[in-house]
Amino acid sequence: MDILIPDSWLKDYLKTTAKPEKIAECLSLCGPSVEKVTPLRQGSVGGKDALYSIEVTTNRVDSAGVYGIAREAAAILPRFKVKAEFLPIKIKNIQRLAQRVEWLDVQVDHNLCLRFSAVLIRDVKLAPSPKLIQERLTAVGVRPINNVVDISNYLMHELGQPVHTFDYDKIGIYDKILGAKMILRSSKKGEKVTTLDGKSHDLPGGDIVIEDSKGRLIDLCGIMGGENSAVDEETHNVLLFVQTYTGKNIRRTSMALAARSEAASLFEKGLDPELVEQTIRRGIDLFVEICKGNPEKEILDLYPSPYEPKIVKTDLNFINERLGIYVSTSQVESYLAPLGFVTSVQGDALNITVPSWRAQDVDIPEDIVEEVARIYGYHNLPSRVMEGQIPDPLPDTPFSFEKKIKEALQSWGGIEVYTFSMVAKDKADLTGSASWVLKLKNPLGADSEYMRLSLAPSLVDAALQNRGESAPFHLFELANVYLPVRANLPEERMIAAGIFANTEFAQAKGTLEALFEILKSKVILTTQDGKGFAPHHRIAIRAGREELGQFGKLQLSGHWYWEIDIEALRKVSSITHSFKPLPKYPPQVEDLSLVILPRVHLGEVIEAIYKSDSQVMSVELKDSYENTRTLRVSYQNPDKTLTDREVEVIRNKVLKILEKKFGVKLKT
Repeated sequence: MDILIPDSWLKDYLKTTAKPEKIAECLSLCGPSVEKVTPLRQGSVGGKDALYSIEVTTNRVDSAGVYGIAREAAAILPRFKVKAEFLPIKIKNIQRLAQRVEWLDVQVDHNLCLRFSAVLIRDVKLAPSPKLIQERLTAVGVRPINNVVDISNYLMHELGQPVHTFDYDKIGIYDKILGAKMILRSSKKGEKVTTLDGKSHDLPGGDIVIEDSKGRLIDLCGIMGGENSAVDEETHNVLLFVQTYTGKNIRRTSMALAARSEAASLFEKGLDPELVEQTIRRGIDLFVEICKGNPEKEILDLYPSPYEPKIVKTDLNFINERLGIYVSTSQVESYLAPLGFVTSVQGDALNITVPSWRAQDVDIPEDIVEEVARIYGYHNLPSRVMEGQIPDPLPDTPFSFEKKIKEALQSWGGIEVYTFSMVAKDKADLTGSASWVLKLKNPLGADSEYMRLSLAPSLVDAALQNRGESAPFHLFELANVYLPVRANLPEERMIAAGIFANTEFAQAKGTLEALFEILKSKVILTTQDGKGFAPHHRIAIRAGREELGQFGKLQLSGHWYWEIDIEALRKVSSITHSFKPLPKYPPQVEDLSLVILPRVHLGEVIEAIYKSDSQVMSVELKDSYENTRTLRVSYQNPDKTLTDREVEVIRNKVLKILEKKFGVKLKT
C-alpha cells in the first residue's frame, strides 16, 4: 500500500536535522521504499515542507502511519552516520481502563473483535479544525470536514490505527441510568445497512456489524460507519471507538461489497491490538484540546486475550552463516533495539523478544536475519561475481520455443497482450469447448470467479477496447488455460492464441501459415465446423489424427481468431535447419488465371499443383477477382534450363490434373 507523509509531521516523532532527500535515501536502502519527495508550499507554522510518497509492503502494516515510519527512520539513519532519535507520543490523560462502564452496555463476539475499546466524550464543540491539522490532512489526500471527523482521520494517518466516532445520543434508546447499548456480532445474510456515504448494502452474511438496542445496524465495522449514527452539526456527545477486528472478515466483506476504504485496507492486514490503548488515549487528548470535550473517567476496554510476548530463538552462527559476514552479539543488539526487539544472550544462544507491532511478520530465525541484514544494509553486504563457465542453453526448451513464436508474430506486426486468468462465468469459455468450468472458493469479485478455459474471451475484450482503431491489427497472447479435472487440481495447459481486427481472411490465415513455416511444423489445415465459430468458417489445425488448435471467425464477435496448444505444436516442429544450395539454372515463371468453383478450396488446388510435377518449385496467389484466381507458378530443373516446350508440357499436365480433380479450368 502507498502512504503520504509530510516531513513536518514526521519530525513530530523523529528528532533529526537530516533533510528530506537524505531521509528518503536512507529509508529506501534499509526499510520502506520512498518513491519520491515532493516539495510543499510553506505551511502555517513557517518554513519549508516536503511530502514523502512511501510504499509499505503488506506484511509491514506497523509502518503504515507517521509514527511507524518515524520509528523505522530512527533505527536506520544512525547507520548512515546521521543523528536521529525516536520521540514517543506524550499522553496527558489518566483515564483508567475498565471492563464495565455505566454509559455503555456492550456484547462482543471476540472471535470477530480481538479488542474493543471506547470512551464517551461529552459536550464537544463542533468547529473547523486548527489550520495545521487541516493542512496535514489535505497533504495526505483527506478533505477536512470538522474537528470531530478530522481527529478520526488524523489518528489513522498518524498511528496507522483506524478509529470511528458515533453520535452517542443516536445509539439506541438513550437512558441516563442504563446508557446506550451495542451488540457486536456477525451479520445475517440479507441484512441491510446504509453507510456514511449514503450507499445501502445487502450484506452477504458473516460481516462484522454493530446493532443498537433498537435492533438497527449502526456500523459496518472496519469499513464504514452507519448513516444513522453519524456525527453532525447537532452532535454534543461523541463515542470515540477503537477496535481490532479479525482481518479475514473485513477483507471478505470489503471485496464482496466492493466497499474499499483506508480503514479496511489496514484492518485486513492484521493490526496490533496493543496499539488500541495508545490510539484512544491520543484521541482523548485531541478531543480535549481541539473540541473542548469532557471525557468520562473510564475507558471501556474489553481485551480477553492480551498479547503474550513472542520469543524467537537463534544464535550468532546461524545469523552470520546466512549473512556471509561476521557481526557480533553487541551489533545484533544495537540493530534490533531501536526496532523494539529485546535481545537476551545465553552463551551462544540469542532469545529475541518480538514487539507486539511485529508479531504478525516475525516468527522464525530467518526473520531475525532479515532484520539484522536490512539495518546493517543490504548495500554493505559483500558481493561476488559468479565464477566458472557459463552453461550452454538447453536445446528445444519450452521457453525458447515460446520466445520463437513471440518474435515471429511481433516481426509481422503482432502485439502481445497480457490478460487475467480469472474471469466472469460468461467469459470462461467463449468457444463452448467444455461442459463445466472451475469456480474459485474465495474470488475477489464477480468478474473473477472462474478460471478460464480459453483465451478467446480475454482477447475479444482486448480487441473491443480498441474498436476505435480502423487500421488492421493482430493481438496475441501466450498463457495458461485451466482444464477441470474432477477431484483434483486443474490441468494447466499453455496456449498461444491471437485475434485479428479489420483484417481479411487471407491475411490472417497467411500469418498463421507463415508461423508454421518458421517453426517447421508438420501440420495440416482442414475445414471443420466447431462450437463458437460461424458455420463453414472454422479450420482445424491437425498433426495426423490429433487436433492441435483451430482458426476461424468467431460467431459472436466476428473476429478472426486462432489458438493452438504450444506443447503439442512443439512436438511436431523442428529446431534443426536444412541447407539447400542455390540452384545453378534460372526458373521459368508464368501466371495462370484459373476459374475455381465456389466449393473448391484454393489450398487444395495449390497442393495438387505441387504434387503434379517435381519441377514445380513455387506457387503463389497474386490476384483474385470473382471466381478467378491468378497463381504465379515457377518451374525449375536442377540440371538444366527448361525450354518453353518443356514448360508447356508441365503446364498441360498440371491443368489436366486440376480439371479432372476439381473442375478447374484455365481462363481464356
